[in-house]
Amino acid sequence: MHKSTVGSYSSYKILSLIVALSVSSFDISLAARRLLDTPVAPPPALRLPTVPSLPTATFPPLPSLPTLPKATLPPLTSSPLPTLPAQPTLPKPMLPPLPSTPVPSLRNPTLPTLPATPKVTLPPLPATPLPTIPTTIPSIPNIPMTIPTIPFLSPPPSN
Repeated sequence: MHKSTVGSYSSYKILSLIVALSVSSFDISLAARRLLDTPVAPPPALRLPTVPSLPTATFPPLPSLPTLPKATLPPLTSSPLPTLPAQPTLPKPMLPPLPSTPVPSLRNPTLPTLPATPKVTLPPLPATPLPTIPTTIPSIPNIPMTIPTIPFLSPPPSN
């Protein structure tokens, strides 16, 4: 095969693909238009299910409580409570006396004297003038508000 026939086959494929896509999108858009044009049916009314009535249960009456006999307790004896035995006393601990040694007296230590520092004189600062700060704000230049036209992008003049 020659290069020219291979190139023509690929152009036919591309052309047929474009035609197929345009036809299919045309059919889809018509179907969508028909769906949009059809009136919307209201949704069916929802019916709630009926609840059957439940039978009422009848219970027999509860039996009455029997009466219980009163309990009688014997009287408490009025005997005195037993006494606790006396707690034994412990001997007092005896500590030996502290030794009496004299406490040495501390005297204040004297600090060494510092040598006198010599007086230092600094050289004078150079007399340079400070920069001047402008007090007026410069004006902003005017910006053109028209957009330049490009000849091949602008529409032709109407006559």
